[in-house]
Amino acid sequence: MSLPRRALVTASLAAVATLTLAACGSSSTASADLGAPKATTAPNGVTVNLGPDQNRVTTPKVDAIAALVPEEIRKRGTLTVVDSLGTVPPLDFHADDDKTIIGVEPDIAYLVGNVLGLKVELNPVSWENIFVGLDSGKYDVGLSNITVTEARKEKYDFATYRLDVLGFEAKKGSGWKVAGPPDVAGHTIGVGSGTNQEKLLIDWNDQNVKAGLKPVDIKYYQNASDYYLALSSGRIDAYLGPNPSAAFHVVQTGQSEVIGTYSGGGANVLGKIAATTKKDNGLVKALNEAINEIIKNGTYGQALKRWGLDNEAVQTSEINPPGLPKTNP
Repeated sequence: MSLPRRALVTASLAAVATLTLAACGSSSTASADLGAPKATTAPNGVTVNLGPDQNRVTTPKVDAIAALVPEEIRKRGTLTVVDSLGTVPPLDFHADDDKTIIGVEPDIAYLVGNVLGLKVELNPVSWENIFVGLDSGKYDVGLSNITVTEARKEKYDFATYRLDVLGFEAKKGSGWKVAGPPDVAGHTIGVGSGTNQEKLLIDWNDQNVKAGLKPVDIKYYQNASDYYLALSSGRIDAYLGPNPSAAFHVVQTGQSEVIGTYSGGGANVLGKIAATTKKDNGLVKALNEAINEIIKNGTYGQALKRWGLDNEAVQTSEINPPGLPKTNP
């Protein structure tokens, strides 16, 4: 049996008695309807609208910032934004109509488009294809919880817009806390392939093995349905992913908990999430100025608060700040 997109969202949103998901396997092909709720609650207590009519906050165009956009994009009149497939609340997921993309990432994208005077075109793809599309020039910018890393800075330019906090999610009452590498030794932990959290987990495991501790059994998952099923069935002890999605899921189910958080930049760098463009394509300055404009006028803060992410706000957008080191000490 395959799990539909709407079910993927429901797996993270519906208030259920257990973490067990009524499905096996995963794909984007519709085969059932688990009935996503019309509204839910974010970790900050705000009621979240799950419908397709989002009534997003908007902001005026700023001509001086719009003029920074490369001429080709200005003439086209659209900003092509590449994002994830839409299964990770509250970052980027499908509304209860199973087709409208909602979440904090789309909200930020639309606000940036407002400032630049451009129509935003969202393009949901798998994680690895975000970077393929940026490399080929098919998409102008990626807004999909992308962490600034030193390796990525060789190919991409970044304009930061949110702090990057990672979270370890485990079954409630596990009695296990994670604060550093020794705490994960001997455990089975799920993670997404090609992510900065994967790199951190591998680095921690290397440190543990060198110290004579038990290795981590790392399991790879690309879909929320898969890793939550693995967590509920005990196949993994915890999942390491973006803390916003873990904290959001904990509120919905009441059956799991965040047992530790960590900077997405590693031990010595404050992790930052950023709008990502192909290096030297001329767009990053406009993005940086647009983000700083919405920070200044307050619409940025409103967008984060409506998804329960006001505690991950940045005070200013930076271009290409220090990122996760290539070799994390």
